[in-house]
Order: sequence, then structure tokens, then C-alpha cells
Amino acid sequence: MSEQPASLRSLLSGFSQAHQGAGYFHSLRYVHQDSVSLSVSRNVIDPPRRQSSRGVMLCVRVNGNEAFAATSDLTVRGLALAYDQALMLARAIGSHALLHQPAQQGAAFEASYRSPGAGAPLPATGDWLELLRSESARVPRHDKLVNWSAGLRIVDRQQLYYDSTGSEIASHKQLLLPRLDVTAFDGRQSQRRTWGISRQGGTELVQGSGFIGQIEQVADQALQLLAAPNTPEGPRDLLLLPDQMILQIHESIGHPLELDRILGDERNFAGTSFVTQDMFGSYQYGSPLLNVSFDPHVTDELGSYSHDDEGLPAQKHLLIEAGVLKRPLGAALSQARSGMEGVANSRACDWNRPPIDRMANLNIEPGDQSLAQMIGTIEHGILMATNRSWSIDQARNKFQFGCEWGQLIENGRLAGVVKNPNYRGISSQFWRKLSAVGDRSTLQVLGTPNCGKGEPNQSITVGHASPACVFDQIDVFGGQA
Repeated sequence: MSEQPASLRSLLSGFSQAHQGAGYFHSLRYVHQDSVSLSVSRNVIDPPRRQSSRGVMLCVRVNGNEAFAATSDLTVRGLALAYDQALMLARAIGSHALLHQPAQQGAAFEASYRSPGAGAPLPATGDWLELLRSESARVPRHDKLVNWSAGLRIVDRQQLYYDSTGSEIASHKQLLLPRLDVTAFDGRQSQRRTWGISRQGGTELVQGSGFIGQIEQVADQALQLLAAPNTPEGPRDLLLLPDQMILQIHESIGHPLELDRILGDERNFAGTSFVTQDMFGSYQYGSPLLNVSFDPHVTDELGSYSHDDEGLPAQKHLLIEAGVLKRPLGAALSQARSGMEGVANSRACDWNRPPIDRMANLNIEPGDQSLAQMIGTIEHGILMATNRSWSIDQARNKFQFGCEWGQLIENGRLAGVVKNPNYRGISSQFWRKLSAVGDRSTLQVLGTPNCGKGEPNQSITVGHASPACVFDQIDVFGGQA
């Protein structure tokens, strides 16, 4: 997608400047997002799906009360109507507000952020479809391989932000999400194996990610799982590869540390948290090997940015250091409500949603062991990879997760493949069982494009980078026979 025309920038900037003197204008956030989803199923091209959306969210503050209004009418009249609607709502709140928010302070500045490859030409849709078709065709002919697909989603998101200080922040993100999916079926049971990545970047991301040619291994592993025995039940040392670690981080660290959730905002929809405000600074969340960072500056990670959606500059912070809980995932509003230091993570999924506390890039810092070293220290264990199911309670504490791929580890060596691998635990205990953290050779930059939260719901992109990790004596079990 081309850069936004100068006439539009002039309209938005001019409207913002004209309303700064009124004392009510807080911010204007414009978003233009285009996406295309391409796929080939069983060597047949599926109809491409395209989506496009653009509009503005306006925020005002009246006597300390904040209110929002959104519009897709990108004219002076459309913006003025949205502004008046926000003013009316802010005044209606009156004495019912729970927090007085003062006028914004600070000097005006300009900033920008651009994804790797954003704005550079991409292959034509036909060329992408031919690539996907050729990958689909690599699946070997086998009577037990019954379904397969290769897909790619491309998202181009441009954003302009103006606030009452006169600051302007421009952002241009390009996200690529290639995926592969193969299902094997023997007449009684099926096994599914998938592969995928989600990052910011351009054409080189697809070409250099291992996507090309990967579907043959995916198909082979689906067949291996079909013939494999069920995962045995009982306590074992658990080696999680990065594509399962990202789910573990997301559900049992990321969501519990969101400060608005800790303050009670999400209990109607997404739940609460077992974490309380008094835990920060002293609570032993994990073993001394656990170091978890909020890091919005990883070059191609899905949640990278320079400023959050309320104009707060984004910096790297350790949320958990040597296992001790240090800092929540709370942006400016939650920080004001709680009096705690947080991070720049106020984010919205689109122009018609207000920003709330969200994960962005939430990563585990690498350790000092190679994959071979970790396997070599395990006498009785299991390796698991690629999430396929998850269940966690409303406080993000008790959980049960299932994976696609399992492989036993006996006496320091990888043994047989097992199917339907599952494990369960309690977040407040699980991370204290962390006994080994992989080095940078085991680390992968991954993420999820569809983390849901908020009322009305917001589905947003989140990045996770993680090495492989080992946990001592975890309860594992297989699927139902």
C-alpha cells in the first residue's frame, strides 16, 4: 500500500492543531489497514480474501473525564461530528468518573516507525499463489494424507497519531504470516501437523524462514504421529520448543501481568489474574533462570513499535528478573490508577477501538545451553512442540495445554515419537520448575496474530521470542483412546 497522501496528513494535522487551543482535545489516531489472505488447498487455489479499513479515533478530556468517538468520514465535517460526540460523552460522565485525568503535558515532538520491507514492492498476487501451489504440490502421494494447505496472509497497517502537545507519530507496519497444514487419517483417527510464523517484514521473510520445502517434513511428521503410540501418563521432565513456549508465555505470564486485568477491568470477559499488586518487587514467579522482557525494539517481531497508541515512547523493561516479579504490563492510564511503573503498551486493534493494556513483544531472555545439552541432561522426559489446544482458568493460573508433536527422552537421548502429548500445571508453581533455558541457537522469533481481549472485543497481534526450555517433573498425559 502506498504512503498516505499529503492532503490527508494536512487534514488530520490541521484539525488537531485547530482544536488544541480549546483545552479539550487530547489525541487523534488515524489507521489504514489492508490485508490479503491467500491459500491453496489440496493443490487447488482458494478464492483470495481482501479486507480494507480506515478511519479515525478521537479522544477528548473534559474536567478530567476522558471519552472517545470514531469515524470513517475523513472530512472536516466528519471529524467535527466525532469530536462533538466525544465532548458530549465526556460531559455526560460528569461526576461519575473514577479517575481525574489532567491535560497532557510535554514538548511537541515528531517520531516514526517502519517495519523491515514496509513500502517496498511485493510480488503480485498471482506470483504468491503460484508459490503456494508449488509448495502444496510437494506433499507426497499417500493414501493416508487426506488434507493439506499452504497459505499466506499479508497485512499493511499505516497509522498517524497527533496529540494536544502538537506531537506527531507515524507508523508503517507490514506483517507476513505464512503457514502450512497437513492432516493424516487412517480410517479411525486423524493427526494434524502444522507450521507457521508471524513477523514483520517483506518478501525475504517468506524466502528465508524455511517455508519453502517445509511441507514435506510437515507431511512426514503427520504420518509419524498417526503410527505413534499414545503419550504415557505421569511426571516427566518437559522440554518445550519455542513454538509451544510462546503459548506458555502468552497465557501464564502475559495475560496475568496485564495491569488492567489485575485492577479488575477484564473480569466480565477475559477474566482476572492470580497476580496482585503487592506481589511486585518480591514475588518469586519462577526459578532464578527466568528473565522475561517487554521489548518493542526487536527488528522483525510482530509487536515492535516506537510508541504505543497513546504516544508513550516504548522502551525495553524486564518484567521478571532472576525469577522475581518486577513490573506489570500497564500503560499510562493503569499506571495512574495504580501508582505503579508499567510499560508503553496501550494498544488498539483498529481505528474504531480505544487503546487498552495489551501485550506487545513479551520475550524470554536466552540462557546458556544448546538443545543437545538440554536433551543430554534429561534421564526421563518428553519433548513437546506446536500448540494445538489450551485451557486455562479465569485467573490465568491452572492450565492444561496440548501439543501436536511429542518425542520421548530417555537417558539423555531422543527416543520414539508419541501422539496426543498434553501437560498440565499451575502458573504460580510451573515457572519455578524451570531448570534449563536454551541459548541463542535455540531462540525463535514468533508470535500470534489474534490475541483477544476487551469489551467490545479487540483481536491484536502479539510477538513472542523464546528459546527452548526445560521444566522438572511436569504432569504429562496422552489423549483419549
